[in-house]
Amino acid sequence: MTPPNAAPPFIDPAHIRRFTDGGTYERGVAYFADGAVQQLTWDPFTSVLEASVAGSGRDAYRCRIRLDPQRTDRPIAATSCTCPVQFDCKHTVAVLLAANRLARQAPAASSETAWRSVFAPAVAPVHDRTPLALGVELRQRVRRGTSNWAPARIETATARGLHQFGADVLVGLRPLQRSGRSAAWIKGGVSWDALRRPSTAFDPAQARWFAELHSIGRDVRSFGAFSDVSEWLTLDDIESSLLWPHLAAAADRGIPVVPTRRGTTVALAETASVSVQARRTGGGVEVAPVVVLDGERIAAAELRPVGRTGLYRFAVQHDRIDLLLAEVALPDPVPALLAAREAVTVPPDDAAEFVRDHLPRLARRVEVAAPGIEVAPAAPPRLLVSARFDEGHRIVFTVAWRYGGALVGLDGSGERDGAPGLLDDDRDPAAELAIRDRVEALWHEASPVGFTAAGTLTGLDSAEFSAVLLPLLEADPDVDVELSGERPRYRELAGDPRIEISTVETADADWFDLGVVVSIDGRTIPFGTLFTALSRGRKRIMLSDGAYFSLSHPALQRLRDLIDEAGELDEWETGPRISRYQTALWADFEDLADEAQPAVSWRATVEALRDVDSVPSTPLPSGLDAELRPYQRTGFEWLAFLWQHRLGGILADDMGLGKTLQLLALVAHAVEQDERRPFLVVAPTSVLSTWRTEAARFTPGLRVAVVDATRRKRGMTVAQAAASADLVVTSYTLLRLDEAEFAAVEWAGLILDEAQFVKNSQTKVYRAARDLSADVVFAITGTPMENSLTELWALLSLTAPGLFASARRFREEYVGPIEKGKVPENQEGGEYRAGRLARLRRRIRPLVLRRTKELVAADLPPKQEQEVRIELGAAHRALYDTVLQRERQKVLGLLDDLDRNRFIVFRSLTLLRMLALAPELVDPAHAHIAPSKLGAMFEQLDEILAEGHRALVFSQFTSFLGLAAAELEARGIPYAYLDGSTRGRDAAVAAFRGGAAPVFLISLKAGGFGLTLTEADYVFLLDPWWNPAAEAQAVDRAHRIGQDRSVMVYRLIANGTIEEKVMALQQRKARLFRAVMDDDALFGRALTADDIRGLFDG
Repeated sequence: MTPPNAAPPFIDPAHIRRFTDGGTYERGVAYFADGAVQQLTWDPFTSVLEASVAGSGRDAYRCRIRLDPQRTDRPIAATSCTCPVQFDCKHTVAVLLAANRLARQAPAASSETAWRSVFAPAVAPVHDRTPLALGVELRQRVRRGTSNWAPARIETATARGLHQFGADVLVGLRPLQRSGRSAAWIKGGVSWDALRRPSTAFDPAQARWFAELHSIGRDVRSFGAFSDVSEWLTLDDIESSLLWPHLAAAADRGIPVVPTRRGTTVALAETASVSVQARRTGGGVEVAPVVVLDGERIAAAELRPVGRTGLYRFAVQHDRIDLLLAEVALPDPVPALLAAREAVTVPPDDAAEFVRDHLPRLARRVEVAAPGIEVAPAAPPRLLVSARFDEGHRIVFTVAWRYGGALVGLDGSGERDGAPGLLDDDRDPAAELAIRDRVEALWHEASPVGFTAAGTLTGLDSAEFSAVLLPLLEADPDVDVELSGERPRYRELAGDPRIEISTVETADADWFDLGVVVSIDGRTIPFGTLFTALSRGRKRIMLSDGAYFSLSHPALQRLRDLIDEAGELDEWETGPRISRYQTALWADFEDLADEAQPAVSWRATVEALRDVDSVPSTPLPSGLDAELRPYQRTGFEWLAFLWQHRLGGILADDMGLGKTLQLLALVAHAVEQDERRPFLVVAPTSVLSTWRTEAARFTPGLRVAVVDATRRKRGMTVAQAAASADLVVTSYTLLRLDEAEFAAVEWAGLILDEAQFVKNSQTKVYRAARDLSADVVFAITGTPMENSLTELWALLSLTAPGLFASARRFREEYVGPIEKGKVPENQEGGEYRAGRLARLRRRIRPLVLRRTKELVAADLPPKQEQEVRIELGAAHRALYDTVLQRERQKVLGLLDDLDRNRFIVFRSLTLLRMLALAPELVDPAHAHIAPSKLGAMFEQLDEILAEGHRALVFSQFTSFLGLAAAELEARGIPYAYLDGSTRGRDAAVAAFRGGAAPVFLISLKAGGFGLTLTEADYVFLLDPWWNPAAEAQAVDRAHRIGQDRSVMVYRLIANGTIEEKVMALQQRKARLFRAVMDDDALFGRALTADDIRGLFDG
């Protein structure tokens, strides 16, 4: 081991990297990092490092390195190693790096030496560099002895040796260096390997030139003719065209090209040309190369090729050998002609073939002198398309180039089917490109597949290839078409399709079989085949006899759209069907068809619903004890009209327009038309008494049974209750609990009051309503949709089953485009959405009746609505802003997965809404902070009550209503109270309506429907709700038929809080509702993650 007081000097890693090549250095670093260096010693007296280095196998190598610490530019004097490389190897790199670990710390360079080291030259001064030259030597293969099995040796060629052993020669290249003593060019210590490593001994530019030449001839150096591959490159086998420019640049680097021995001269020719001479001799043809170097024609025996890019001449003059190297292109077969050493003779029997086939091709590659011989132009390229017809409408095709009798693949591959191959020099690229451009354009326009060298086609692709593309190719003057197998007779049907539509009665009263017959050019198309192709979005179709046609015709595209809407594939597997509710869809089929023949009963339904404005007048039932307003009379006649045709519908009048009365009139009408089965009304529990009261008031002759308890409590079955009733009234809760009992009764009709209770098709109550047996279903609701179009679909799926194919299809066809802007590719977004909205409105128009209060304005007093902006107090504002920042950060981080985090997100939103009302609702510890809204409301309320008015106060939060109630008690103001937990609902309503309580506190959900409170003429909405319909329902408790005073509505909004964002979202939902139900606006979507982000903006 190295003694502590004899540490080696530190060697800059830059010097270590410099004395070897990069790959060796990196491998040495790896050896050092792996701990391969062992038994390291340093002798300070001899400046020698020695170590043992573990090799890649089991061997360990001994390294010896002599340092020269005094020479800062080259501290590594010499290295040696017992490995095969012997010096400057990866093992020595590892030893030097290991020695640095033990070395004295490198002294910090002074500022002067630091800058000098940056700008000092990295190589030795010019006068210290050893000049280099390229040595060129003519060598020959010599086989001594008489045995052919003896190996040939490669020796330096001499004039005597060439005479004795023949001219089996090669030219070798190697680097030489100038002798310091004799100034002669000698082998010395220079080699190809030494020049590939950085060195200060040679000029860097010259060393790089040799390294580049080594790279150009690397392959032939490894596999060439010389056995000593470390010394020689074989010039003869170098194929690279880079060789000759590189040799020409040697002089610019100061590198002479010199012979390696006396008696030899070497030069580079200034000019060189090669041609071929063909002349007739005795009936045959003699072919010889003609080579001219520097103006002198050279005999073939003195020439040898260098790949296909050059040649050299060797001439023996007594004892001297002259070498002349020349760059010149040697296209085939010039190298072979040169190797023959003499002219090649084509015998008389083959002369005609040679002149006809080979000489023209030769003339395309190289200049040919053929006196007395007429050389025909070379065969031009022709594109050969071969197609084989197999059974089952299958075609296998190939595309190739044909030059006379020779073929070459489209991709440049060589021989095929035994035909002679072509060389690249034989081809005419310009002519090929012109033909290919023209044919490829035809191909892309007429072929179903891309232009390619080979392919296999089936079905429709085969038909179009054979019927459209092949005739075009056969007409092209530069294309040959070769066919094999039996070619089918494909025929394109190009006429306009003729479509006939009919309907046929079925056993299911709600459905008709739909007959669709399509014919083109007199050929009837099997509907099953056509339907499958259309439903799968195919662009073409082929029939069994080879006839085919495009499905892109507008009539067929329209037929596909109608089929998509009428039903899904699994619903049509035994034949197409159409629902009796799809009257507007039938009208579209009629518009499309050239001939339409509906069934008799279907025609009656269609004609009846084609124009709802022509609903016939129906006498009012004698048992109706009420005078209907004109719009109510219209509603009754519409219901009676649907009832006559056993069609359901949605009565979507605004709240307060007497929907219950219109339905009672319908039930009385049905009873007078001898309907013996009862109607079932399902309503919220809170309004069951309303139906009983209204029926007793307006239709006293109807027998009404109210099922308001479960079977165990009421003591009789639903069937028993229905047996003696014309009208059975129950709640959604009881329908869900006693589903089987209600489903066992045959109902004349089902009336779903406040039908938004079944707007979710995934709920049990929806499924219970769907499973009831009723001739017709009517939905009553002022809000047929609150958040999304899917709610409208749910109601229509109950009232008009079959109007739309399925929920999934409805989402794709309507919800996506209208609510979310999802449109098919290549469709204009706004136009497509508007078209979908128009189609939806057209489909549902006969089955939905909606009248707004504006239509009956003369029957209602005016209503004024005012937003009252409330500024939070200082303490209230500070607390709100603090909580807002915390909740915003939390919520925005959860929105990427809203479905999973929905509960947490809405909890945060609810927290902020409650905090905007009163801090005490969030934490009782904040009870000392006065709620700003209550103070503002009581300022107005005191004045209203003093003038004898009465008020409804709504809030989403019963806890906030509790604060309002406490304040009313403190002020001595009587009030009534109603929320979802109130048991004495009728008593609370009676107290307000009777005048005992001038203020009615109501939770929005509990009192938003089923109440008539026209005694109130002021309405306070203490907090906004996402759903505008819920607020409208609340307001309509007071502003409805029977109100004789103007109604004032105050919406209290806390400035700078989430309530402002809720109002903006509420307005968007209102626009969606109006777009579908009221006017032609086009906007809206359900609550999304983006909506929630918007709640936290600003």
